[in-house]
Amino acid sequence: MSTVKGALAQKRGALIHVRSGDMVVEALRQMRDNRVRSVLVIDDDKLVGIVTQGDCAIKVLLPGLDAKQTPVGQVMTGNPVTIKPDDPLDACMAVMAARGFRHLPVLDAGKVVGVISIGDVVKNIIRDLEHNVDDLMGYIMKDGPGG
Repeated sequence: MSTVKGALAQKRGALIHVRSGDMVVEALRQMRDNRVRSVLVIDDDKLVGIVTQGDCAIKVLLPGLDAKQTPVGQVMTGNPVTIKPDDPLDACMAVMAARGFRHLPVLDAGKVVGVISIGDVVKNIIRDLEHNVDDLMGYIMKDGPGG
């Protein structure tokens, strides 16, 4: 099974983040401009939270708050569950399924090095399965009985 490090290597672009004192509208702009559904909240190089489109909709839009005047720190999920680069992707998938998460921040020695989404996990699992099928087909066609 692939690791988080391998999945991160397949991703492009810079780490997308905001500060807890930024207004929610800035987090939403980052999501829109980068075509993502969540952004990390980092203060002074320390991960303090994660904010998702759902957080913005449920905690800002529904109560009628102004996204231009509501700080991210008011609506983010603080102290998010994190993973490490050497963690296997199947363990990440289990955490995501059990806890209902779609994104997991990746920390290496306490420093944020990326984010793994459920889409990243699925892409890597499909890639691994394709390799397994190719390997099995090669075995059957060349090395198997009667081959």
